[in-house]
Amino acid sequence: MRIDPYALDPDAYAHVFALARHVARGPLDARIRSLVELRASQINGCGFCLRLDAEGARRADVPQSKLDALAGWQEHAEFDKERAALALTEEMVRVGDGRRVSDETWAAVRDAFAEDEIVSLIYAIALIGFWNTVNVAVELPSNATLPRVT
Repeated sequence: MRIDPYALDPDAYAHVFALARHVARGPLDARIRSLVELRASQINGCGFCLRLDAEGARRADVPQSKLDALAGWQEHAEFDKERAALALTEEMVRVGDGRRVSDETWAAVRDAFAEDEIVSLIYAIALIGFWNTVNVAVELPSNATLPRVT
């Protein structure tokens, strides 16, 4: 690891972790949130996050068949309500590439989720993007253990 941002600035880590707790307690179904987090981590190549997100998805009772098919979710019929969430994830993760969330994706999200769920979904996607960015930048090992936050 290049540097340990979590140990060197525990206050910032605690604030971000508090947001993660808030999002986890929000109205978005834990299975959908888990799939969104795992998909973002696949796209961003964060090995540490992939491990944690897969564990979280299993705890949320996401079927193994969905975990196995997640990278090709567009091609699999077993993804239903998750389609809109995963499309939003794909587009939000790539905003840094100069892309925007399409009107089509936004309409699908509005059709699939209540407004409070949409807000929770947006925060979940943005937050996993934050964790991915930090962890990839510092080369956090996939088997690392983060400090506990009280």
